[in-house]
Amino acid sequence: MVSGDSARRLIGLKIGDVFDGAIVGKEGVKLRITGGSGISGEPMRPDLPGGAKRRLLLSAPPGFHPREKGERRRKLVRGNVITEEVVQINTVMVYEE
Repeated sequence: MVSGDSARRLIGLKIGDVFDGAIVGKEGVKLRITGGSGISGEPMRPDLPGGAKRRLLLSAPPGFHPREKGERRRKLVRGNVITEEVVQINTVMVYEE
């Protein structure tokens, strides 16, 4: 759980950006942002610029998993920039080679 000044340092980063793990209590580790979700549960999409919510016609994840071939639906998704409305951020550890 990150709050206060530590959370403010993450605002403005995008999906794919790498940041220092010390912000979240993981010293000596680099973390890459892979996604997240907003305050009402909408997923972040890496191909949607900005941090606003939009209703898009989707045919593939993230945001929609079709049950039939060719199925499309209009779903609410969020852009790839972390804003104050983002409550969950998904990350993976980046190992230096």
